[in-house]
Amino acid sequence: MAITQLAEGLTRSIEGLGDRLSGALFEPVLRVGVTGLARAGKTVFITSLVANLMDRARMPGLLAASEGRIAAAFLQPQPDDTLPRFDFEHHLAALTAAEPHWPESTRAVSELRLSLRVRPTGLLAGVSGPRTVHLDIVDYPGEWLLDLALLDKSYATWSAEVLARIEKRPEAATFLAALGGLDANAPLQEPEAQALAQGFTTYLHAARDAGFYDCTPGRFLLPGDLAGSPVVTFAPLPAGPDGPRASLRAEMARRYEAYKREVVRPFFRDHFSRIDRQVVLVDALDAIHKGPPAVDDMRRAMADILGAFRPGRNAFLTRLLMGRRVEKILFAATKADHLHHSQHPELTAIMAALMREARDRADFAGADTQSMAIAALRATVEEQIDHGGRSLDCVRGRLLDTGKQAVLYPGALPQDPGALLSAARSGATGWLDAEYNVMRFAPARLALRPGEGPPHIRLDRAAQFLLGDRL
Repeated sequence: MAITQLAEGLTRSIEGLGDRLSGALFEPVLRVGVTGLARAGKTVFITSLVANLMDRARMPGLLAASEGRIAAAFLQPQPDDTLPRFDFEHHLAALTAAEPHWPESTRAVSELRLSLRVRPTGLLAGVSGPRTVHLDIVDYPGEWLLDLALLDKSYATWSAEVLARIEKRPEAATFLAALGGLDANAPLQEPEAQALAQGFTTYLHAARDAGFYDCTPGRFLLPGDLAGSPVVTFAPLPAGPDGPRASLRAEMARRYEAYKREVVRPFFRDHFSRIDRQVVLVDALDAIHKGPPAVDDMRRAMADILGAFRPGRNAFLTRLLMGRRVEKILFAATKADHLHHSQHPELTAIMAALMREARDRADFAGADTQSMAIAALRATVEEQIDHGGRSLDCVRGRLLDTGKQAVLYPGALPQDPGALLSAARSGATGWLDAEYNVMRFAPARLALRPGEGPPHIRLDRAAQFLLGDRL
């Protein structure tokens, strides 16, 4: 196994040597991975980012745009012929239609290449012409990212961790009941294995809907063409002595190892290990609305995510000889338009506190991380209403379910994020002195002028953090 992995690494280094040398010397290529946790809006993020890089009137926070140094931006075929293209045009049409609607979420890896013609700055401005920078955006489900943590865990370790984590969750009651009285060392009966895997998959779907993020293996939720195959037909089992080779326990362990080998490792090898910059989108407001257990689970998930990265600076020789390492990681709390701007600092502080704990548990080796509150597409407007003798900062938008206009006051986020995190870490089941509300808003009808991308909140600052040093 170790020799095979070493050989794979050497092969990838040799195959990529020419491309990296060409990119470093002539037309730089920056690969940005975009993923999200539980409906955080990554399809909308990518669509709005690309649209606003092509029409940059709303991007003053991106210095290359505000300084007028981006001469042109144009889409090209993605470099990997084996990956589906991110359907930018279709998604943008959904958001800008006469009756706009949210685009469908992507359920597999996709890629899009946006090429930028950038004028140089500084001493080179007068002696050299524009250069081309290729931005390769790789879109993949967040559930797959969490799977990377499985590479370092045995089946017994994974089973013990999962069962300890879910033993008190009502969503797992049916699956846990199925484990009661089970003889894991009895000979394998395929219908029994399939029933256990289906029960565990049903739990994962229910847990994700309830706001939990530790829903691995990710392909159980998004199996694609693997549906029904043995590689996604296993489940955690209680600890016990090793059984014979043909036992249920032995077969579950074998399939777990096959999942790591055939599903997780190829994803890491072919896509994830080539990422330069990474965006992790998080619907923090939804987790806060669902209560302390969801917030604590988000905190743990972020720590697992950071542990999966290979961060560090992409020095020239390091990139040529040893492969890419993630240089920058942006954790973005999405749907900031569901809050009045007066509460955006509190939301950003909560994200920073969640990321700080994760950062303390990981060795970043020089990688740059940042937290931010954004809205890739602004769906609301702000207003104030009088209630009980005081003025409330609210937002107004079109409800997704009914299409009617509604005003939302979500509740006041604490200025000290420790108030939320301490309740989450202590195992509280609800907030003691506050209640946080959420609404599902539909996209607003847009009337874009020439040169304008879709309206957003801080998408330009996110782009500056991710791309600014390369432009």
